[in-house]
Amino acid sequence: MKWTNDRADNVDDRRGSGGGGMLVGGGLGTLIIAAIIFFLGGDPSAILSNGVGNAPQTEQRELTAEELQVKEFVRMLSAENNQTWTKIFSENGMQYREPKIVLFENVTQSGCGTAQAAMGPFYCPADETVYMDMSFFGEMQQKFGARVTEFTVAYVLAHEIGHHIQTILGTTQQVDKMRRSGQYSEGEMNKTSVATELQADFYAGLWAKQTDNREKFLDPQDIQSAMEAAAAVGDDNIQKRTAGYVNQEAFTHGSSKQRVEWFMKGYNSGDITQGNTFDQLLR
Repeated sequence: MKWTNDRADNVDDRRGSGGGGMLVGGGLGTLIIAAIIFFLGGDPSAILSNGVGNAPQTEQRELTAEELQVKEFVRMLSAENNQTWTKIFSENGMQYREPKIVLFENVTQSGCGTAQAAMGPFYCPADETVYMDMSFFGEMQQKFGARVTEFTVAYVLAHEIGHHIQTILGTTQQVDKMRRSGQYSEGEMNKTSVATELQADFYAGLWAKQTDNREKFLDPQDIQSAMEAAAAVGDDNIQKRTAGYVNQEAFTHGSSKQRVEWFMKGYNSGDITQGNTFDQLLR
C-alpha cells in the first residue's frame, strides 16, 4: 500500500514509557473471554477477578527508528479513517467523533480495565479508544498462519474502529443491554457477538473502498492480504490451531469464510446501509 501525507494527532504512543504493576491473571482463555466482553462494551472485571498478580516492570527506553516508523504509519491510518468516516457520517446526516488510539507494550491501563498484549488489539467503548500492542501481528503470523503486511495492520485497525462506529451508532449499547438483561442464552449471545464482529469487518471493508476511492493508496495484493488476515482470525481456524477441533456453538467472531465475506461485502458495496449483519444472522 502507498503511504499518504496525512497524519492524525489522536495517537498516544506509550511504548518505551515503562510499565508493569498490577496485572490480571487467569490464563489466555480468560483473557480472550475478557476481550470479547471489551468488544461488547461490558465490564470485564468479573471475568478478570479470578487472579491478580504483578506484571514485570518495564524500564523506560528510547523508541527505535522502526518503532517510530510504526507510529507514523498508525498516525497515517488514523487520519485516513477519520477523513473517510467523517465523510460517510456527513453524507448520512450524522456527526462523526474521532476515537483515540493507544500503542502500548505488555500492559497498560484502559477505560475498560487493565489491557494486556495477550488480549490482542481491542476497542474500549468506555473511553472510545483503540488499544494496540504491535506484537500481536507477530502472533498472527506465527500462530495463526497470516501473512502480515502493512495492510494487515490497516485492516485490524479499521476493524477496531468499526467497533467505534458501532458505539457512535448505538449498536454497542444495544448489545450490552441484551447481555445485561439475562434474558438470552450463552448461545444466543455468542451469535450476537458474531454479528457484532462481522459488522466491524464490513465497516473495515467499507473504509478500505471509500479511502481508496479518495487516495488511490491500495495495491492489488492489499485486499488479498486483508482477506488472509480475516481468515486467519476466524473462529474455526483459531479453534483448529489451538484445540484441534471446531465447535460452531462457541463461535464469537465468525468463521474464516464469514469474516472474508463480510469484509468483501463492505469493500464491494461501499455502502454503509448494506452492513446489517444482525438482520441476516439472527433471524
